[in-house]
Amino acid sequence: MESNENLQPKTDLNQENDQNNIEESKTDMENSLPSVEEDTESVSFVPESRLKLQNFQAKVDAVKKEVSKLIIGQHQLIDQILLAIFSRGHVLLEGVPGIAKTMTSKVISKTLSVDYSRIQFTPDLMPSDVLGTSIFNVKTSEFTYKKGPVFSNIVLIDEINRSPAKTQAALFEIMEERQVTNDGVKYKMDPPFFIMATQNPIEQEGTYRLPEAQLDRFIFRIKLEYPSFQEEVEILKRFKNSIKDVSFDQINSILSAAEIEEFQGLIEEVKIEDQLIEYIAKLIAETRNHARLYIGASPRASLSILKSAKAAAAIRGRDFVTPDDIQYVSEPVLNHRIILTPETEMEGITAEDVIAEIIQKIEVPR
Repeated sequence: MESNENLQPKTDLNQENDQNNIEESKTDMENSLPSVEEDTESVSFVPESRLKLQNFQAKVDAVKKEVSKLIIGQHQLIDQILLAIFSRGHVLLEGVPGIAKTMTSKVISKTLSVDYSRIQFTPDLMPSDVLGTSIFNVKTSEFTYKKGPVFSNIVLIDEINRSPAKTQAALFEIMEERQVTNDGVKYKMDPPFFIMATQNPIEQEGTYRLPEAQLDRFIFRIKLEYPSFQEEVEILKRFKNSIKDVSFDQINSILSAAEIEEFQGLIEEVKIEDQLIEYIAKLIAETRNHARLYIGASPRASLSILKSAKAAAAIRGRDFVTPDDIQYVSEPVLNHRIILTPETEMEGITAEDVIAEIIQKIEVPR
């Protein structure tokens, strides 16, 4: 742990220097870490893989092509959602209204030949509205369990922070163990099972903050930004002759449930060297001893980095993990799991700034 001296208030000059160093570290990381899509295109030679990844890469490219029929830009968002699906994780999408959070989840679900359901979270939603409930059958004089909308392959939970803690807690078991327990009976979810939740970070009235235990069950929190000027022009041009609701009929299904399971098994066989496992552990340990962090990341975070880094390597056409894969997934894995100290928040430093500083600090294994 840092000494008490490091936690004392700093002068304005020192604060300004710290802020400049963090911003430079973040800029260096952004420039050095290409997206999954950019990395695949920039590498002219990839060693022949011991795993048959060609079909996997072709399917991923086909999914992206279908998504691009309706979604302009947001390449990193699409990449990270696919990484989460193949890593058997869940995703929290965070952004202001109107930047295609819900539409993106719908389009991706259309590219997969699996069941899809949407649950709109509201302040009066009860756990039984999500999980289901037991109904008394007069003919048999027995209770019959009627499954709720969460029993699906892809579940979109819209505005997850609009329901109180009681309803949010109903998701704990199903997100972690992929099962629902009702009257002592366990009901397993059919694979694949994937939750995409959305939330608006700017609204306060009528919202309930997600507990840390629930945030920790999301493998990624993906923060969506506004489209660029050129992307917004393309959006307007694409829909300039239509005032009707967007039709998803043009989106073709690419992946079946069996193929998703097959590819998840393929990703499990991606190799990761012991020094890279230690590298992940050092990154996580640094979050627990950082002077700017009140709470660091959990072991579930290190496992999430491990799984998603293997998926990133496979999408890039490799059967082994590199430090770049680990660094690429570290921000979306950690940004919702660490808690800044009040002093750090007052300085205007974000979780992403601290993560970039930690990645820059820890020596990369060779």
